Amino acid sequence: MTTGEGTHPTVLVRVGHREAEIDELLAPVIEACWRGGFETLICCQDAGESNTSWAKKLPHMAAYAEARRGWSFIDFPIDSGLAFLTAVANAGPRDAFYVRMTHWAAPQAWDVSIRPMDPAVFRAEQPSEFRLRHLQVLLPGHDLPELTRRLHEHAAGRRVAPAPADWSTVGR
Repeated sequence: MTTGEGTHPTVLVRVGHREAEIDELLAPVIEACWRGGFETLICCQDAGESNTSWAKKLPHMAAYAEARRGWSFIDFPIDSGLAFLTAVANAGPRDAFYVRMTHWAAPQAWDVSIRPMDPAVFRAEQPSEFRLRHLQVLLPGHDLPELTRRLHEHAAGRRVAPAPADWSTVGR
């Protein structure tokens, strides 16, 4: 797992055979992910800060970077990302946090996407052949403590019984 280009202070996280320098605000989340058996690919504690320098070369990136200021992301292999989302949802109540992670129209909704990739981007002589590579979870930084708590609850085998969610923020 890599963390990017050194924009943020990092700490060494070790779990079993895995170890990596992880952005300090995401280190507890990634450690809990690994302890829970979730494979991760890359992460960043503030996607806006990490992408600010792109705007110097590519002015259209300024709006992208500003919109992601204060937002963290974690990339997973697809199956691991889906298992992660399931675990997090089942390890806590169906509260505002749950609504943010599950409904695109919620205030500060998580942006969860599966990203196709063409290996030809890295090998010009290769014909294009798109593949589904990873699932990206982009979430507001203020959700990191609750995310870590829920991952610990999952690892401890504690689940919250299904119950109705308060969908009022999305007009349901």
